[in-house]
Amino acid sequence: MLSLFINWNPSPDIFTIPGIDWPVRWYGLSWAMAFIGCHFFMNRIYKAEGRTEAQLDVLTLYIVVATVLGARLGHCLFYGWEYYSQHPLEILKVWEGGLASHGGGIGILIGMWLYCRKTKESWLWLFDRLIVVVPFASFMIRFGNLMNSEIIGEPTNVPWAFVFHQVDELPRHPTQLYEAIFYFFLFILFYWLWKNKRNDFGKGFMFGLFCVLMFGFRFGMEFMKENQEAFEASLPINMGQILSIPFILVGLYMMYRSKQESKHINPSEAVAPQNS
Repeated sequence: MLSLFINWNPSPDIFTIPGIDWPVRWYGLSWAMAFIGCHFFMNRIYKAEGRTEAQLDVLTLYIVVATVLGARLGHCLFYGWEYYSQHPLEILKVWEGGLASHGGGIGILIGMWLYCRKTKESWLWLFDRLIVVVPFASFMIRFGNLMNSEIIGEPTNVPWAFVFHQVDELPRHPTQLYEAIFYFFLFILFYWLWKNKRNDFGKGFMFGLFCVLMFGFRFGMEFMKENQEAFEASLPINMGQILSIPFILVGLYMMYRSKQESKHINPSEAVAPQNS
């Protein structure tokens, strides 16, 4: 029967650096490609909208630090607090794995707020632009999860099921692949919306739409996943779903807020401003 399914057993290491015995991992490469790709596309956005590369470099520093810290602390707080509260130094061992996407999302929001506070950039303008590239980063990270044979789905008999031999011998939903494909198309959608429709929406609408689509999909996908921690079995919905709900509610509010503000804009105010 296993021949009917996809046998999946890749090594998480790409190669080992000679002399220092340091493995280069698919997961680490995925994170690196996520940041490089996001910087590339954000550079196009910044140039098209009159921002400088120096401004983008500062933003990138904020986002990289905020994402890694948020994702690591999110994992420790949401999924392993009982352990990490007793072994706080283990929190620093990011290279051993344990990053939570919801924590990364919270970290990005905090990093963007700090950046806007320092630079006086419009936070709604920035939110509406940064969410264009976030799905690309999510796509790359889920690819890394797939190569690590982690965040696996529940057992199934669908023809495209994966047998993650590093976990067990059961055919399972390749939920990492489902999410990666969705996030890639979400990136295409938001890049197209930014390029062709950004002036048709009120401030904050694209950010709200992103939260609803991204975390609404994530909420639904959790029904197909194995719980990441044992304590989730006692919850009515798992931790990923619980953490998705606030993002969805914020997204709905931002879309409503944007629509309401757009209704009160006087058409005469929509024309280009006069020279001072």
